[in-house]
Amino acid sequence: MEGASVADFSWDVRSPLERALAPGAYGVQGDAGVSLTEIRNFDLVQVMARRGKAGDLAEAANARFGVAAPETPKAVGTADATLIWSGPDQFFVLSKGGRTEVLAQTFASSASLSDQSHARVLISVCGPKARAMLAKLSSIDLHPDAFPVGAAAATSMDHTSVTLWRGGDKADGQAVFNLLVFATFAESLWHTMLDSAAEYGVAVEHSEEL
Repeated sequence: MEGASVADFSWDVRSPLERALAPGAYGVQGDAGVSLTEIRNFDLVQVMARRGKAGDLAEAANARFGVAAPETPKAVGTADATLIWSGPDQFFVLSKGGRTEVLAQTFASSASLSDQSHARVLISVCGPKARAMLAKLSSIDLHPDAFPVGAAAATSMDHTSVTLWRGGDKADGQAVFNLLVFATFAESLWHTMLDSAAEYGVAVEHSEEL
């Protein structure tokens, strides 16, 4: 109608942990045994082979990334991305936000793609007590002999589906575990992880870069 005002809407992308994540110390005082860091600003694309095209997908992935796509539960680092197994004949491509090229052309004839960038939350867990905390929530054996660098699993933590993998160790030798969780369950799992790690002391933060 003439003269009527129209509201201006702005759509700000916010982390599902915006309300729950309070940077700083949590739990017992002293040196933190666990560090919980939410990683923001990343691109995540799920690549799924079309029927009968698994071989073509493997060739396309090798041509694009220079490494074979993971066919078993593991994560493979490349020059500009990490390929994470997510099931038979499928994997995630994780990269820095705004840095991933459009993958549709690469996999046009071999795979279907699903952009999961805003559907998942990425959390990094490290510290001398990281493995002990995760053991409370998952049945996965995280001992280095059973879950070395690059190992991955599609599993559950406190009844919540997650993709879990072990990244490269820190300079001091501490193991780094990464997990992807659906955005709708992220806040609940975050509080559970905080409570599970409280007895060890927790350092909480977020990073805008992968």
